This record gives sequence, C-alpha cells and structure tokens, in this order.
Amino acid sequence: MGGIIAGVIIILLAVILLITNIKIVPQAHAYVMERLGAYHVTWNTGLHAKIPFIDKISKKVSLKEQVIDFPPQPVITQDNVTMQIDTVVYFQVTDPKLYAYGVERPLSAIENLSATTLRNIIGDLELDKTLTSRDTINTQIRTILDEATDAWGIKVNRVELKNIIPPKEIQDSMEKQMKAERERRAQILTAEGEKRSAILIAEGDKESAVLHADAAKQTKILEAQGQAEAITLVQKALADSIVLLNRSNPADNVIALKSLEAFQKAADGKATKIIIPSQIQSLAGLATSLKELLVDPPKEEKAGESAQS
Repeated sequence: MGGIIAGVIIILLAVILLITNIKIVPQAHAYVMERLGAYHVTWNTGLHAKIPFIDKISKKVSLKEQVIDFPPQPVITQDNVTMQIDTVVYFQVTDPKLYAYGVERPLSAIENLSATTLRNIIGDLELDKTLTSRDTINTQIRTILDEATDAWGIKVNRVELKNIIPPKEIQDSMEKQMKAERERRAQILTAEGEKRSAILIAEGDKESAVLHADAAKQTKILEAQGQAEAITLVQKALADSIVLLNRSNPADNVIALKSLEAFQKAADGKATKIIIPSQIQSLAGLATSLKELLVDPPKEEKAGESAQS
C-alpha cells in the first residue's frame, strides 16, 4: 500500500514538474534561454518546454517599439548659454541575445549616451541655431545612437527634442520679442483692414455717383422723349384737323375765321413787329363794320329821335 502511494506522489510530482517547465511565449516577445549557465537558445512566440534544473529563462525581452522620456539635461551652447533640454528616444530590440548580454542596464546606457551626444552637438551650435535646428539635431543624435546601440541589439528609430528651456533672462527677452512681433502683426492687420475699408467706401461712392449720373441721364432722356412725343402728338393732331377741315370743304368765311384765330394767337406772343396779310386786314374791317351794325344804331334813326324830341 505504501508503494502505491509513493508511486502516485512521484507521478503527481512529475506532472507538476512537466507543467511548470512548459512555457508559452506571447506575441512580440522573446525569451533568452540558458543551459547550465551559458546561452542556449532564444525562444520566439509559441509553446516551448525546458529541461528542469538545467535550462532557465535568462531574460524576457519585449520586441515592441519602446519610448523613453529622459529628464532635462544641462547643455552649453557655443556662445556660452546654458539651457535645459530633455529628449525622447524611440527604440526597438532587434536581437534579444545581444540585448541580454551586450551591455549592463541598456536603458541607462542609452540615457547616458544620449546626454553625451546632445552636449557634443549643442556645444558646436549657437543659441539661435539651436532653437531653429531641432530637426537637424534630432537626426544627428539618432544616427549616433543607432550606430552605438547596434552592438546591444537595439535599433534607435528616432529621437525628439521635447523641450528646449533657455535661461530666464533669455526667456523674458524672447517673450518681449514675441509680444512686439504680435503687436506689429496686429498693427499691420489693422492698417490693411482700414485700407480695405477705405477702398470699399471709395468704390461704393464711385458706384453711387455712376448710378446717380445714369439716373439723371435716363431722366433727361425720358423727359426729351416725352417732349418729343408731345410735340409729335400736337403736330399729328394739327395735321389731322387740317385733313378733316379739307375734307369738309369749308366756306370762305370759315377759312377767314380760322385765319383770324391764328392771327389772335400770333398777337398774343412777344413779337414786337407783326405783318398782317391783306386778307386778314379786310377781314378785320369787315368785323369792325359788323360790330358797328350790331352795336351802334343807324344815323338816320338817331336824327329822327332828335327831331321828335
């Protein structure tokens, strides 16, 4: 009975030992394996088993791109200006074996190498050039770090200067310059706005004057057309009256009366000299005689009345 129990215990221990030595490497990871203290193999993604008490996992390595944000580093420019610059490094492990055995504390090594490289590059630049050459500085640092970390199984994808912090007095001076530049741009925008407004006002006045002139011109044209039409209508009416008069075969006395009416209209004018046709003169005499006959009694009648009295 005791032998059976011992056998069961041994089997259970063997199963537990087997289970504990079966490993699954997740995606984008790698395990560096040692056998008896020496590098043996690198496990990639998948199911793996190791020999108990002989094999061990030396290092678990992430193959994903990683980001390190280093604290600000003091650097001195070529013109002796001390500033603080912090960098961000994007890197990826390409060889887990070199990453495990190439350097002690690789992240610290990258930080120190980045700070040293940054000081060397900034030391050859003046302040103004430093502030305007971020892309150039980023490229130079990335190139140097990538070459140095290649022996550590690390590839540096890019480096970014996160912040460039100049001394306080330079910051104040830069703020004043920026404020002055903003004010200058505001004045330019204001002047351009006023100029544009003046142009629009002038254009509006010009268009208004043109419209007024066109309106006055149109009014005069319409008035002239109206007067011409009125004269045409009067002449047409006169012509129609003459035609009608001719068609009615007027007598001589009607013609004489019309002549007298025309003479009357002529006499009402402002002319200082009027030439009277002979026909009208005789007609005037006839009209005077007719008036005397109608208004004054005959001379014989007047004489008879005197004798009777």
